[in-house]
Amino acid sequence: MNRHMTRMMLALSLGFGGVILATQNGFANPQCAPRADVIEGLAQNYGETRRSLGIAANSTVMELFAADATGTWTLTVTTPDGMTCLVASGMGYEAISDPLPAQGSKV
Repeated sequence: MNRHMTRMMLALSLGFGGVILATQNGFANPQCAPRADVIEGLAQNYGETRRSLGIAANSTVMELFAADATGTWTLTVTTPDGMTCLVASGMGYEAISDPLPAQGSKV
């Protein structure tokens, strides 16, 4: 597997794991607030903007925010009631635009 594919697979695995954790009732001490407040905080404090999104279980929306200048990133989930919870964050964000391999091809 090439280096970029390995990074992408790791990022996807972490993202999916975070969404699963966040949608479970047993998620301990989530940091949640109204979505507008969370987005404003990520932009003002870290310079992060939304880079991707997806729909998870129970109409929960997963979003990844990141900053090119610093490489910070934050994974959030927003519930249908408008509350956004921080799931994970870190350093070293890198946008990857490699095309996905064709279906049935060896990676």
